[in-house]
Order: sequence, then structure tokens, then C-alpha cells
Amino acid sequence: MGHLTRLAVGLTLLISAVSVHAGTAEIKSPDGKLKVIFTDSPMLGYSLAYDGTVLMQNCPIGLTIRTADGQLTELGKNVVLPESSQTLVDETITPVVPEKKRIIQDQYTTVTFPVNSSFSLICRVYNDGFAYRIQTKLPGEVEVVAEQIAFAFSEDYPIFFPQEDSFYTHQERSYINKPLSQLTKGAFCSIPAVVDIPGGPKIALTESDVIDYPGCYLQAQGTTTLKAIFPNYPLEERPQGDRDVRVVKRADYLAKTSGTRLYPWRVVIVAPTDADLVLNQTVYKLASDCTLEDTSWIRPGKVAWDWWNANNVYGVDFRAGVNTATYKYFIDFASQYGIEYIILDEGWYPLGNLLKTVPDIDMPELLRYAKQKNVGIILWTTWKTLDEQFEPAMELFSKWQVAGLKVDFMQRDDQKMVQYYEKVAAEAAKRHLLVDFHGAYKPDGLRRRYPNVITREGVQGNEHSKWSKNITPSHTVTLPFIRMVAGPMDFTPGAMRNFQPDQFNPVFNRPGVIGTRCRQLAMYVIYESPLQMLCDSPSNYLREPECMEFLKPVPTVWDDTRVMAAKIAKYLYMARKKGNEWYLGGMTNEDKRTAVFDLSFLDEGTYAMTLFQDGINADRFAEDYRKITKTVTKNDTLTIELASGGGFAARLVKQQ
Repeated sequence: MGHLTRLAVGLTLLISAVSVHAGTAEIKSPDGKLKVIFTDSPMLGYSLAYDGTVLMQNCPIGLTIRTADGQLTELGKNVVLPESSQTLVDETITPVVPEKKRIIQDQYTTVTFPVNSSFSLICRVYNDGFAYRIQTKLPGEVEVVAEQIAFAFSEDYPIFFPQEDSFYTHQERSYINKPLSQLTKGAFCSIPAVVDIPGGPKIALTESDVIDYPGCYLQAQGTTTLKAIFPNYPLEERPQGDRDVRVVKRADYLAKTSGTRLYPWRVVIVAPTDADLVLNQTVYKLASDCTLEDTSWIRPGKVAWDWWNANNVYGVDFRAGVNTATYKYFIDFASQYGIEYIILDEGWYPLGNLLKTVPDIDMPELLRYAKQKNVGIILWTTWKTLDEQFEPAMELFSKWQVAGLKVDFMQRDDQKMVQYYEKVAAEAAKRHLLVDFHGAYKPDGLRRRYPNVITREGVQGNEHSKWSKNITPSHTVTLPFIRMVAGPMDFTPGAMRNFQPDQFNPVFNRPGVIGTRCRQLAMYVIYESPLQMLCDSPSNYLREPECMEFLKPVPTVWDDTRVMAAKIAKYLYMARKKGNEWYLGGMTNEDKRTAVFDLSFLDEGTYAMTLFQDGINADRFAEDYRKITKTVTKNDTLTIELASGGGFAARLVKQQ
């Protein structure tokens, strides 16, 4: 069986009954530092304290339901907290696709409050976070009219706020950083969002196990409180072309769903240090278990991507473009370097019809050639065309034995679209297809139930360098602390044309990026994506054999992850382990700096280290780098100079 397993490392213990006094109940994390105090009057809610300091208070919990007879029920109002049992759970999770660690420790205190016969509140308190969800037991189908969620902070803390313009969004945002009260009243953001408490922990707000329900956004109130808002159910949609479908009329409810169900987890991650944000796996731990019996076919890996580099191959005797000869060139490159996949992005089919290929693509020949070279093919599609031709298209992909799909341009997360993600994940799994969602909302746990959903976008990534200057060093060193907390992100690193900011201009068909060459290499260690793109042209990589010495072996899944130093939006130095090898990655913002850290995380013995670090002239020519080889042990300390917008990457191979 290849499905995800949970292995108990100790008995689940009933440790006490939760005392309820004057309408309050207190739950503590296993280490006692995080405390959640529930209250039931006048409305169900909670306050949260960490290490003796109250960080949030009087945060409401409620759900407004319309039953089949048209009656409104406000769950959470005028309730009484019952005495309940408190349980300590200490287990391990073995993920099918290990993003940070091969084995995840899952320890928390949990309580279920059966508030009444139709409404229960389930709570988990971890050492590094807190989550709750609502469970209902109501007959038939109901309409969820509203969910009452607010995060009321005790002081005016700064927040990293990925502000949105509307609910029609691919959630590719930059981060506004200002005090909560200074956010424009009514402005809202997608999640995760991170509150940065000076001298205290970081708090990331997000959600998990979102099933048959819309995604959550946070709206500024002009105070220190953030209120949750949701896209209501779409009643009328207006298609525009082969991909854009805008909602022009919405219902007066969020979701129409079963009256007996579990609702999504509302997640408050409490990270004592910046490094703990990067390491946090709460979203994954809260998600439902894997639904697949056989996962042996799910193969993480790297993929050579065509669209970003506009199929610009050169030094060849054929016309480059969306054609069979060009993709054979991609396949040859992938085969030479052991890259598991290539992708055929936009252009391989006549837009609007997945059942045909364009005249210049000989799909049977490409499939034959790729199989001969042991390279899988992933096909891009717009979500709308796939939805319109779903059954015949999926059967065709199965017949072709392609490796996976890149499904693009959904740009919504109302209930109807969330249902679509579930449908694609399940039907793709039946046909042994990987799925990479682009134009997508953030990860919310779907990848645990369907580990074939191997990565997704929902991030302002390298593609924006084709038309903007938004992908700055500060932005790219912020992402691991916020967006990556939710799960893997298909940022698409690997650019070989590198510039300092004053030299950079976006060029759509021959793109480059801001920041040094070594920064792009570092992204393969720092950014989690079990399906990791090589965004640049194979011709450019073939001109850079030294860089390919690193990009060829670097894994996309990991046995262990360590953070040596971290400061949100400033710098991050990491180490990851796969087998007997360790990989190092470091990034800085626009400030040059010196990284100093020891290698005490290594096992005993010696390691052959190949280090790529910014060259002495990388501050003026960002492609300048130094390659250094040396032998190191766990007793060594490294000192590495990073240029402005710079980085470093290293491979450490255990010696026999």
C-alpha cells in the first residue's frame, strides 16, 4: 500500500476533563506555552495567549445556516460550553510526497465540545499553532449563509497583507507590510497572511481541509481586527474566450451543502521564530488522510518548461517553436540530465479543443520518443476547455499515457470551483495523472487527500518577470515565510539571464530575472515544489554545464529540513537532506550580507561539498559566480558572502 499512513508513537491519552467555569474553558498546547481560552457568552469565541502574553482576544466563532424549511439558525449564539474530555495525541505521519520531512511529528491537545445535538466545536492546540472547525448534524441539505470569523489582535501589530482586488483572482500578490489599523478599511487579502509581533512570535492565518466550501479571505476593519469574508455561490457566469469565466451573479449564501458535515479548519499558526514559519506543516497535518489506495505511480521530479522561455532554442537546424522538432530537443535535454518530465504548455492544441493537436505537433511520435528516452510528458490545458470536454479529454490523456496535467486559469475559489479542483484531482488519480494547478488559489490540504496534486501556483512567481519588475529580492525572500506555509508553490525558478535591479527590464520573449545566478540555484533548495520547473531554455542550460552539475542531482522532495538563520523579507539560509546528501540554499534581499553558520546538522564523517556562491562582481554583473569544492565535516563553519539580491547553493555528498 502506498497511501499515507499515521503511525502512533505513543498511546492517545485522555489527559483530563476540561473544566468549564462561568462559561470559559482553557486548553493548552502539549508544552504549555500556547493557551486558548474559549468563552460562550454572548457568542462563542476564544482568546489566545502565548508564553503568558495575550495576542488575540474575543474572536467570534459562528455559522449561520438556512435549513430546508427556510429557517435561519445561528450556531454559536446563546450557547453553553459543556464539560468535555481533553486528549493528548502524539503520532507520526508518513507523507506520500515528503516536502520537508520524510516523517512528520504530529502532537497536539484536542477537545471536542458537543455544544448541542446539531453543533460541535473541534479544537486542536499544537506547540506551534491552534485550529478549530465546526461540525454540524442537521437533516438534509442546508445553505450556509455566513460564517463568523474574526481575528482580533490585542495590539496594533504589523502584518504582511497580500491584498486582492476582487474574488476573481489567481492569488499572485505582493505583500503590503504595515500596522493592522493602517490597512485601508474594507481592503481584503488572500491567505496566508502573517502578523509580525515585535519581540514575539509570528502569527500566520490560513485554513485547511477546505472541501465543498469556498475559500476564506481577510478584510481590514480599520482597527486591529481582521474579519473573514467569502465569495458567495455563483449563480450566473459569463465566459470570455477559452479560459476566463467571471461570476456576474451570486447567491445570498456561501455554500449549499450537506447538513451533516465537518467544516474547514480555521488555522492560527504561532511561530516563535521566523525559522519556525518556514518549517511549519500545520496545514498538511490538519488535512484529511490520503484517499488513494495505490500511490506507487506518483513520481516527483523536475520538468523542463517551454512557455517562459518562449521555446527559444538555438544552435539547431530546425525552426524553433511549438513543433515536434523543438519538443524532441526538450526531451533530449531532459534525458541527458535525468530530468523526469517536459511540459507542453499553451499552443499544443487549437485553443478550445483538447481533442486535436495543432498541425506542427505529431503527438504519437512525441509520446513514442519521450517513452524511449524515459521522459514523461505533462500537458497544459485551460480549466474551462477541460471542463467542457472532460470525459473524452481525460480518456484521451489516459490512452496517450501522459504523465500529468497543468490545469490553468481557474482564478476563483467559490464553492463551485473548489468542487472542480476535487473532481480534477480524483479523476486524474484514477488515470495515474499528476496535477499542477495554475491560475490557482493557495494550497489548503487537497494534496494530502490526493497526493497526485503535486504542486500548484497561487504565487507571484518568475513568470511575472516577463512583464514586470515585481519579482524583487525582497519579494522572493518573503515567499518562504508566508505563501510556502500553505504548501508547495510552483514559482518556476532556474533563470540563466540574471540582472541587478538597475539593469533589469522585462522582455516577454527573452526573459531574465532580478537577482544573481546563485539566487536562482538557491531556489531549488529553499522553494518547495515536488514538481519543480526549469524555466529557462534548454539551450541556455547547455551553455551552463557547471550550473547543471547542481541542477541535475538536486531533489524535489526531502527527508529532513533545517534552517540555520532566517528573517522574514530579509534573508534565509537552509539545509535539506535526501539520502546521504545535504543541500544548502541561501537568499538575501537587496542588502548584501555575510552568512556564517556551522554544519553541526551533518552526520559523522566527511562530505565533499560543491558550493556555488556570488562572484566578486555579482553586484554589477549578476551572472558572476564562484564554484568552490572542498571537504567538510559537522565541525566546520561556513562563511559565505552574498551580493545584493544574491544567494548561494551547495551540494554535500557523504564520503564512504
